[in-house]
Amino acid sequence: MKPPYECLLVFCSFCLLLQGVLGLLYPRESSSREVKELNGLWHFRADYSEDRNEGFEKEWYKQPLSKSGDVIQMPVPSSFNDITQNASLRDFVGWVWYDRQFWLPASWSNEKIRILLRFESAHYNTIAWINGNQFTQHSGGHLPFEGDITSFVRPDTHNTITVAVNNTLGPHTLPPGSLSFHGPPSYPSGYFVQNLQMDFFNYAGLQRPVKLYITPSALHLDDITTTTTINSDGSATVDYILEIGGSSSGDAVVNATLVNKVGETVGRSTVKVSPCSGEVCSAMATGSISVKDPQLWWPWTMSSTSAYLYVFQVNVSAGGVSDLYRQPLGIRSVRVTDSQFLINEKPFYFQGFGKHEDADVRGKGLDYPLLMKDLNLLLWLGANSFRTSHYPYSEEQMELCDQHGIVVVDETPAVGLRTEENFAQETLNHHKQVIQELVSRDKNRPSVVMWSLANEPSSSMTVAQDYFKQLVDVTKKLDPTRPVTFACNQAYSSDKATQYMDVISINRYFGWYLNAGHLETIQPSFSYDLDQWYATHKKPMLITEYGAGAIAGIHEDPQAMYSEDYQVELLAATFPVFDEYKKKFLVGEMVWNFADFQTGQTSGRVDGNKKGVLTRQREPKASARLIRARYHSLAQGVQLCYNTGLLGSYPTYCPAQ
Repeated sequence: MKPPYECLLVFCSFCLLLQGVLGLLYPRESSSREVKELNGLWHFRADYSEDRNEGFEKEWYKQPLSKSGDVIQMPVPSSFNDITQNASLRDFVGWVWYDRQFWLPASWSNEKIRILLRFESAHYNTIAWINGNQFTQHSGGHLPFEGDITSFVRPDTHNTITVAVNNTLGPHTLPPGSLSFHGPPSYPSGYFVQNLQMDFFNYAGLQRPVKLYITPSALHLDDITTTTTINSDGSATVDYILEIGGSSSGDAVVNATLVNKVGETVGRSTVKVSPCSGEVCSAMATGSISVKDPQLWWPWTMSSTSAYLYVFQVNVSAGGVSDLYRQPLGIRSVRVTDSQFLINEKPFYFQGFGKHEDADVRGKGLDYPLLMKDLNLLLWLGANSFRTSHYPYSEEQMELCDQHGIVVVDETPAVGLRTEENFAQETLNHHKQVIQELVSRDKNRPSVVMWSLANEPSSSMTVAQDYFKQLVDVTKKLDPTRPVTFACNQAYSSDKATQYMDVISINRYFGWYLNAGHLETIQPSFSYDLDQWYATHKKPMLITEYGAGAIAGIHEDPQAMYSEDYQVELLAATFPVFDEYKKKFLVGEMVWNFADFQTGQTSGRVDGNKKGVLTRQREPKASARLIRARYHSLAQGVQLCYNTGLLGSYPTYCPAQ
């Protein structure tokens, strides 16, 4: 008999065949749309049965969860792992169940509207019911999904939403993992472990908001795609593609306007869409808007008027029904040469971090105070960018980046592709779907300047060559406007996938994993590596990870590994290399990591990964002051000098030449 979890993984792979990719517009209120959040305390229970299948066998979704047995209260959004004092729940693998009741506003009891229920993310495989009726299912832990619940809700009484979420990782999930089963006499009966192929904790649950929203049923906008072009005469063009759903008995009229920050209309376009045949309409409308004197969207370190956002306002109407949606829009261009990364045709240098959605208690759960704290710390540190390592971050985070001029390298959750099985066709199909969902979600965001397809895959394997070629082809077809990369930790001589990338991104830990404790090797090792990569590919290069672990409060002189002093000296020893190659083909540097983060329990980690320049509680280590001095000097064009003897902890400004 197959272990129950293997059966589960086969089931969840089948789920992929059933779900489509929709243009999931972020829920925004307008005269035709209302949004109601279902955040708060939900009922919760984990299925501790041996095969984790009791909830389905006993059909927990057909009645309130409290009638199935003991439940606890669980905050949504949050990861469920660290909320209680129960170690078995912290490390739980399998199905967990949530439910709550809600009432519909009286104004929603209207046949002219449709009601949708949206999950911003749930990790990893999810099935959801309304009043016992399944309305959606989804595989993947970091992207939104939704379902139409109009026919399942009751206007005159409470409604029950039930959600089952499974965090099991297998060879074809992203990230991948595996399960190991053991039994008597050496192990307890029913013992198994989830093996992780990534270096962060497998937080799970309803980790981002759950929302109800309404649109008109007869006619509504399903998707918006915008692209911006800066013309040679200084004007700009906004091209758009709209997907319109519903049904219409006559021509639909699309009125699109572009509104600036002070509410002035700076451009408009009107398009007619022919009626659709049948009961359900799915029509496309295309158009463009010209802007004579555009305000461009700039990263905050490149302009005193950075992050300028217009509002792209679309109203589609027919037969007395209309739907209005407002999409923030930044006018900017992105292009790479063989040695530069250009934003609005000016060289851009990434000075940033790898990050994680990770914090005490809440795990990966969305938290607005934490979002704002991290944003303010990024600005304080002088960072202009980060990579969404190693999965897509929340839409709320992306909104802030659009609004504040923080540049984003947007990464899929494909971290840890290591084995032949991880590169199988089943994984490739899922990976393509994840890319479709990611591009669909973030294609209109000016802050997103590059797609990252994976982190540290075994790209030296022969199977990786065609695998990544197909991924690049899919990504370029979905979005030809942005460059593509992935974070590579393989050697330039053996890697088989970077040949298809627009930017070569590498993770390197000279002085840490390589030649540990020997800072004197960093400069020659890094210089040689960069030279060989560029000679091989002749493409711009980005350092997506480098750094060292440091436990806050530990100081040693002479410096030693895991002291704050060693982290400072390692970073300082690396900067001269970056300064030299920034003049050639290096387009950025990203410290690993922004803040300490939690990992699974292993002998190689002491309460998580300590490579942050900030603690997990967002307090600065000594290295944060060093990075702050460097990043602000880069933004101001001021050269810093470093003690070449590696005896000093802080840089000084170079004397005037």
